Amino acid sequence: MSKNGKNTAGILAGLLAGAAAGVILGMLYAPEEGKETRKKIKTKANDLKDQAKNKYGEVSEKVKDQYGNISSTFKETASNVAHTMKDGYDKYKDQIVSKTADVVKDVEAELNDLKS
Repeated sequence: MSKNGKNTAGILAGLLAGAAAGVILGMLYAPEEGKETRKKIKTKANDLKDQAKNKYGEVSEKVKDQYGNISSTFKETASNVAHTMKDGYDKYKDQIVSKTADVVKDVEAELNDLKS
């Protein structure tokens, strides 16, 4: 993952931890019965857990998408380079064959002139 992705994940984790701590402390100091407070804490903890799972899923999907994009780009670039090299080879191969054929014709013509 890139440095920016690590920073984002760290900031996200810090925000979630801070939010959880704030909610829990707020409930503990609220003037309610212990049973009701524990119920609220449990509910909020479950909500935060679900939010964290959702964010993890989102970040995971983004990473998979980026990997897929990078992989596709690399494959496409490698394919383009291979085609360019093959095209260049074919071009020069044809030129060499053509020049060689011309030289052979010239040599044959010279030999025929010498025989005559």
